[in-house]
Amino acid sequence: MSPAFLPDVPTSKLGFAGHETFPFRYGWLTKGIRGAQRHAMFFSQPSALVNLGVGKNMVQSIRHWGIATGVLEDMGRGETAITMLGDRLLGHWDPYLEDAGSLWLLHWQLVNCPEKAAAWHYAFFRWTRQEFTRGELTDALTELAERQQARSKRSTIERDVDCLIRTYLPGKSSKKGVAEESFDCPLAELGLLRPLHDGERYAFVVGHKRTLPTLVFGAALLEFLERTRGERQTVALHDTLYGIGSPGQAFKLSENALVELIEAIQEETDGAIELDDTAGLKQIYLRRPLDPAALLARHYGAQA
Repeated sequence: MSPAFLPDVPTSKLGFAGHETFPFRYGWLTKGIRGAQRHAMFFSQPSALVNLGVGKNMVQSIRHWGIATGVLEDMGRGETAITMLGDRLLGHWDPYLEDAGSLWLLHWQLVNCPEKAAAWHYAFFRWTRQEFTRGELTDALTELAERQQARSKRSTIERDVDCLIRTYLPGKSSKKGVAEESFDCPLAELGLLRPLHDGERYAFVVGHKRTLPTLVFGAALLEFLERTRGERQTVALHDTLYGIGSPGQAFKLSENALVELIEAIQEETDGAIELDDTAGLKQIYLRRPLDPAALLARHYGAQA
């Protein structure tokens, strides 16, 4: 049997917990942006409970998810700032997350943030099997935390695994009405995870993602290419499909789905991104510099 995780890559810090057991909900990130606009110390003030209309633990959860999805930045000493992505996405482009592309973008940000969401990062990029149980993922993450001296208890990691599953699966409504705890995370709409018939196991859904916009995929691909190619002009298709931090793994794409998206973004960028197949070796070329923010602005019909 293959190992549960791919080999470790040195990470300055792995972040567990912080979400207070809550996946983020519709409206939370926009509320967090508006709060940070009021004051850098907004989340540390008692008035945040009233302004956000949630309990104390949820206030901290909103801040955590804002940082983990890259729309907020932790400035230290309790201060929080809005990032350029947060200002554009939630301040102008799509404050109510009505565009499916916004959900894919937030998911991309989240799984690429091991410092705040280690369980999400490792489940999508380093877990080598398509299926898992809560116990299997908890065991592997606990071992990982011990190896990297993350000082996280097993009980903490168990809550992370539970929260991760509830991030991508819709909750069950109470017969007496919809309970506060059952409010779904927006990312459940992406269809990335499904429960198996035995009720004990879960599986990633690999294949085409019909709601993933070409330009949002292109922005993610550009970020990945810039991180991995170094001085090279190319990145292998295999790395883009299976590599750590890759769009293929983040979006759980099949090879055919990945190739279709690359061909689509090649057309959208007039060949700036190009898929080349020479002697059976498929390589992705970045022919000229592109700004991921410009692709996102095009998707939203806005100015970069």
